[in-house]
Amino acid sequence: MSDQALLVMDFQPVILGAVGGDDSPALAAAKKAVKAARKKNVPVIFVRVAFRPGYPEINPENKGFAPLAAYGDVFVETEATAQVHPSLAPTDTEVIVTKRRMSPFAGSDLSAVIGGMGINHLVLAGVTTSGVVLSTIRHACDADFELTVLADACADNDEEVHKVLIEKVFPAHAEVIDTETWTASL
Repeated sequence: MSDQALLVMDFQPVILGAVGGDDSPALAAAKKAVKAARKKNVPVIFVRVAFRPGYPEINPENKGFAPLAAYGDVFVETEATAQVHPSLAPTDTEVIVTKRRMSPFAGSDLSAVIGGMGINHLVLAGVTTSGVVLSTIRHACDADFELTVLADACADNDEEVHKVLIEKVFPAHAEVIDTETWTASL
């Protein structure tokens, strides 16, 4: 078993719509990363953000999540729009972590999953760069994980913010490379 895992975060139809939908270059890169990871027996862990019907987990004062309720049921955990994008097709043996906050570590079982797998190196792909990817890096860095960010498998609806994070912030905490470079190293 590999000591690294590929975290594929928030690649959901409802979120991808803000960064190019099915035609998102980040989704295409994530598909390549998932395919390579599976071929080389690197665990793939999918992370999604979803809530119970009525959004009881969202405090109306939470500026990041309160507006989601205005979208109706699209973020409800049973809806197709809140599932992992179908083109990534998680297998029956791959873990899907459901989170209810920006960070996949906050209130989820991600720590138990990666601990149980003996993972000490996280390879990150995610939408959005300023949301789930940034939150994951902050937590994982504090928890002493080795980190790799697949720059082309990340996207944000603000291209300037994405660029600053990828080029200036993330390199202080992680190796930032493209999917092609990572897959070639497996």
